[in-house]
Amino acid sequence: MLPNDTSTHYEIERKYLVVGDYKHLAMSSSEIEQGYFDTKPGITVRVRQRDRQAYLTIKGPSDESGIARYEFETKVSEADGRQLMSLCSKGRVCKTRWLVDYHGHTFEVDEFHGDNQGLVIAEVELGSAEEHVELPPFVGAEVTGDRRFYNSHLIRMPFVVWRNSFYKEHPEYFATQNQI
Repeated sequence: MLPNDTSTHYEIERKYLVVGDYKHLAMSSSEIEQGYFDTKPGITVRVRQRDRQAYLTIKGPSDESGIARYEFETKVSEADGRQLMSLCSKGRVCKTRWLVDYHGHTFEVDEFHGDNQGLVIAEVELGSAEEHVELPPFVGAEVTGDRRFYNSHLIRMPFVVWRNSFYKEHPEYFATQNQI
C-alpha cells in the first residue's frame, strides 16, 4: 500500500512484453549498463551508467500489485559511477533503451544484451496506479509484478537460463522475437 504522499519518490509503472516492431517509432536510444549491490530482500541498490551519465538508485519493495515502489535516484559524476560500478556484485545488466512516445505517454523499451539477449520489455511510468494508458501496437502481455522481469533479478537469473520455458509459456513472444 502506498502512503498518501506519492509525490517525488514513488515509481509507478507497468511492464509489458514487446511483440512487435518499435524502433521506427523511437525518438531516441541510449546504451545502459547497470550494476547492483547485495542488499536485503526487497531492497535494490543500483548504479546505472547511461551513455556518459551515471546514477545511484535505491528502490524499496514493490506493493502487492508490483506497480508501485519507493525510488530515490541521484546523479553522480561519471568517475564516481565507474568507481561505484567496480564495487557492485558480480554481473551486469546491459541494454539499449529506446524511447517511444505514444498517446501522451513515453514507453521505455529495453532491448537486453549478453545473458539476457532476446528479452525486450516496455515500461511506462504513470502518475497513479489507476491511470489509463493506451498501449501501442508493439506491446503484448503485461508482466508487471512478475519478478523474473526485474533487472535486479535478471542479474541473478538471466533470461538465457529460463528462456526455453518462457517461450513455451508465451509462444507469441518467441515468434515475434525472430521477426523484430
